[in-house]
Amino acid sequence: MSIHISLNKIVLIKESAHRYNLDTRSIHGPEDAVHAINTILNLDNEAQEVLVTLMLNTKNDIVGIQEITRGSLSASIVHPREVYKAAILHNAASIILAHNHPSGSPSPSREDIAVTERILKAGKILDIPLLDHVIIGDPRFVSLKEKGIIK
Repeated sequence: MSIHISLNKIVLIKESAHRYNLDTRSIHGPEDAVHAINTILNLDNEAQEVLVTLMLNTKNDIVGIQEITRGSLSASIVHPREVYKAAILHNAASIILAHNHPSGSPSPSREDIAVTERILKAGKILDIPLLDHVIIGDPRFVSLKEKGIIK
């Protein structure tokens, strides 16, 4: 009996590389993460909720940034599988999540906290820690690490 089994190859293909006006490639805190994300993706001007992953190496240098999901005015569906797929393909040592609140208020919702807890658990299993989840408003942001939600 002959059985057909597909053989797949998963590779990361660099679509493009651009130069950005960043003071440093390293992330030392939430301010650095927000500056990098807004410089690269202009997340603070989005009319929809957008979740991105900032991927870092062992020195906390940025190795990649990827939009994970784009939602409606007030919600976005997030699954750890999608977050960590990008991190694994970028050989990330750790990640920082960020999303915007088009309303302008960066206060975390119950859903924001629940998503963060799911991503934290997945990161522990995969040994790719979630360092922070930053919610970007206008003109402020909130770090869930600084709020004690991420320990």
